[in-house]
Amino acid sequence: MHRTARGGLAIASTIALLVSAAACSGDGGSSPGRGSVPGVTDTEIVVGTHMPLTGPASAGYSKIAPATKAYFDYVNANGGVHGRKITYKIMDDGYNPANTQQVVRQLVLQDKVFAILNGLGTPTHTGVLDFLKSNRVPDLFVASGSRSWDQPDKYPGTFGFNPDYTVEGKILANHVKSALPGKKVCFLGQDDDFGRDSLAGVEKVLGPVAVKQTYVTSNTNVAPQIGAFKAAACEVVILATVPGFTALSIGTAARLGFKPQWMVSNVGADHPTLAKQLGEAAPLLEGMIGTNYLPMQNDTANPWIQLFTKVNKEHNGNAPFDGNTVYGMSVGYLFVQVLLAAGKDLTRESVTEAVSKGGYQGPGLAPLRFSATDHSGYGGQQLSRVSGGTQSYFGPVYETDEADGPVNEYTATPVQPPANGVPTAS
Repeated sequence: MHRTARGGLAIASTIALLVSAAACSGDGGSSPGRGSVPGVTDTEIVVGTHMPLTGPASAGYSKIAPATKAYFDYVNANGGVHGRKITYKIMDDGYNPANTQQVVRQLVLQDKVFAILNGLGTPTHTGVLDFLKSNRVPDLFVASGSRSWDQPDKYPGTFGFNPDYTVEGKILANHVKSALPGKKVCFLGQDDDFGRDSLAGVEKVLGPVAVKQTYVTSNTNVAPQIGAFKAAACEVVILATVPGFTALSIGTAARLGFKPQWMVSNVGADHPTLAKQLGEAAPLLEGMIGTNYLPMQNDTANPWIQLFTKVNKEHNGNAPFDGNTVYGMSVGYLFVQVLLAAGKDLTRESVTEAVSKGGYQGPGLAPLRFSATDHSGYGGQQLSRVSGGTQSYFGPVYETDEADGPVNEYTATPVQPPANGVPTAS
């Protein structure tokens, strides 16, 4: 009943947004000529985002937008982009789709932001796709691996960032197939495109898993699902979970005396976040296998980590540094690259055209796949393991597609950051 009621509210909110968009058509759009572009002046670019600063997905994720803002503040302190400074408006939606529609409407219609950047969540962001399209607002680098963001014909202004969940599912399953053959594999996923797309990738490689379970973020009791895995004697459990539910799953399994090999989506595998959630039970994370596509937060020899640590100290109050910090700053770096490529005469059209041209390189270990026909973001990942309380990479970087293509090694050498940490126009 709760989900149905919330769905009804979401539908009503969508209708209200569409009516508002129709009433305000022409109010927020761009037209040729300086001064007519929402959110852009000679000295400033205003962009906005929706983030779960509170609520069931806030663990870890509440650090992302402040890290992005810190990188923008660093760029602003170094002269900005084509003489403009970036202002980042961060709105809390609590990971609630109805809230997302309200705050995005405010950002677009009242605050008149230039673009929405890195809005977080599959169920949350799905509800604003049509609103952003109808208002011609660039929808850049969505913080989710749903394949919904990669629809260039239907949503030409929307672009992903994370590797899509089917790609990730294939990479996780490929490891099971090669390193854990014959083991009984079970799956727990969020009850939306996140869980469904991830499971699709797993089953493309392994075939049907033994037991499939789902969860909803409004119910923090996962004992029935974990109990089902124990009863079925699952040996490997693949989790498509946000951090809070990764911690809940592993903690619940420990209470039930259930100890499978955990394999966790990048979405919910950041070790510092999970260790904070579990507290004294953090050793339960030992042996957990995850995935990532950005430099590991504890790799102090990595020049990107050195840069982001410096930015974190100077512009983010030296906040605890984890994978969410790295993620947020990596998004900021890419956005600055795109703004530079879009040119000094910045328009909404020029920024989406700049992303579609592709060719971007940054902190990522895997390739960015942006083109006119591919809006999906990163195309691969590397596996990580927690050992001795430390999360580190092992094995090669892999890339694949969301269809039936093979999982291949990706061997290109990562690029180094520019000397001053700010990209330049190519």
